Amino acid sequence: MSQLPAYAEIKGLTKTIKVPTGLFINNQFVSSVDSSETIEAVNPVTEEVLASISAGSVQDIDVAVAAARKTFNTTWGKNITGFERARLLHKLADLIERDAQELAELECLNNGKPVKVARDFDIGDSIQCIRYYAGWADKIVGQTVEVHNKAKLAFTQHEPIGVCGQIIPWNYPINMYVAPALAASCTIVMKPSELTPLTALKLSELVVEAGQVPSFFPPGVVNTIPSLGSVGGAALSAHLDVDKVAFTGSTVTGRKIMEAAAKSNLKKVSLELGGKSPHLIFESADLEQAACWAALGILYNSGQDCTAGSRVYVQESVYDKFMGILLSKVKETVVGDGLSDETAAGPLVSKVQYDRVWGFIESGKQEGATVVIGGEKRTTKGYFCDPTIFTNIRPDMKIVKEEIFGPVLSVGKFKTEEEAIALANDTTYGLGAGLHSSNASQCMRVSSALEAGTVWVNQYNMLANNVPFGGKKQSGIGRELGSYALEEYTSVKAVHWNFGEKGSWPL
Repeated sequence: MSQLPAYAEIKGLTKTIKVPTGLFINNQFVSSVDSSETIEAVNPVTEEVLASISAGSVQDIDVAVAAARKTFNTTWGKNITGFERARLLHKLADLIERDAQELAELECLNNGKPVKVARDFDIGDSIQCIRYYAGWADKIVGQTVEVHNKAKLAFTQHEPIGVCGQIIPWNYPINMYVAPALAASCTIVMKPSELTPLTALKLSELVVEAGQVPSFFPPGVVNTIPSLGSVGGAALSAHLDVDKVAFTGSTVTGRKIMEAAAKSNLKKVSLELGGKSPHLIFESADLEQAACWAALGILYNSGQDCTAGSRVYVQESVYDKFMGILLSKVKETVVGDGLSDETAAGPLVSKVQYDRVWGFIESGKQEGATVVIGGEKRTTKGYFCDPTIFTNIRPDMKIVKEEIFGPVLSVGKFKTEEEAIALANDTTYGLGAGLHSSNASQCMRVSSALEAGTVWVNQYNMLANNVPFGGKKQSGIGRELGSYALEEYTSVKAVHWNFGEKGSWPL
């Protein structure tokens, strides 16, 4: 079996970044046990290969799960205090903060997003998320329940669920959201996307560093196995010794994961899936602000966002004025190489995603929608897609119904509040929704009526680590973030304690 070099050297802005090329198991980077297959990490700006990474096999997943199980049963799980877990999580957050610039450059090169966005938003949010859950690690408590004061009581224990498979998406590779699992004392086998494995491997190095004396992450707490989704993701979903799988990605893949979980050991599943999120602009709104948020809603991360506000509906009385402001905002957006400080949005992540998005754009044209900006391919290298806005849309159009995952916006009109709500809810998805209005009563009515797990009022696409996030309908099940996320990684045990009641038989 041919061996890869231990590290790939990748040129960033500030220095050459060394990235491990092996699989991360038991705090060591190792070769596959049975495969010489590799994953090629590509720069979406240049279309050139950055590095070749070991591709994990089904057998590698077995080894990683066995390592995670052994650690859960011996040095993690119920064998470590919440205080110790908190200390390790804080140390990991400190190391990520220390290396934020380098991680951002690596993310830019592999994913395409601008360095400043990766550093100040993705990585900054990840640091806050880890620190937030570090604060929870010693506060996961049960209840004492009165049954009969003179004879018996009951109490609950919130126990770690066990070994967790974390299947990470390519659009936010560094936002691992493993912090609640670690805070709850679970062990992890992480499968990063085959498109963006580099930052996950680099973060695995920091797990080792965070575990140096006097504190330590025991080997096997976090394991990272880059692999194809059809290999590693499928193996985790069907594994009989995995207790929970968390997945972020498409609804189609989410269904497969649920099916595999059901057919194997009925493992717990949380799914953060697709969206076709509506964004309503009422006539009383601050149109300047509404246009800013609408632009951010569809252009942030080049539209590669599950909650992208890809359907904007505007009240007829302010439609023309709003569109003028929105177009001026979109025209100011610089789409280019994320290594430049001027860039607000980078390329799409891959050739496959590029072809998919352009397929939707051509579909919109063919079905009769009007392109008011964008819609033309560049002739230079890179998987770039400039912001594209369609008007004169119909509810049956493909660009209106299906998730595109690119900077493509459909804009429609409505007359009444009731019509706006009906248009917004006319989707199989239910991840996010937004509305803009200066009428407080309207804000309450509409936010209550919108069928989405998250509703933004007079803003869009802003998350907070202490607020739960997740979807309805075909956008998924379970919640990330906030105290609610801890429920995904704990199992509640009820203990009934009799200290005074005498039993008799027969009854």
